[in-house]
Amino acid sequence: MPAIVFVRSNGERVEIEGLKGQSIMEAALNNGVDEILAECGGCMSCATCHIYVAPAWMDKIPPADDLETSLVACAVEPNEYSRLSCQIQVTEAIDGIVIHLPESQN
Repeated sequence: MPAIVFVRSNGERVEIEGLKGQSIMEAALNNGVDEILAECGGCMSCATCHIYVAPAWMDKIPPADDLETSLVACAVEPNEYSRLSCQIQVTEAIDGIVIHLPESQN
């Protein structure tokens, strides 16, 4: 199972395993990553699963579509590495991906 490394705003690293085919959001929820709220359940209507993908991993994930980009713009403190975790699928290609969790979601 592919590993996902979440880095909390205090620097603490939490490594979990995701199931291929699920979203990073689902993997986070199933493994107790509390900073991922996912209030809409992954329907892409709330941006409460906002994350920052580590720069080295950006070219290994598909780009955001227009709807995701517009929702990310509504998140607290978005930046060029902001994504919605419900829109990134767990695959072998992202084994070891590093995800930073926004301080605003503590």
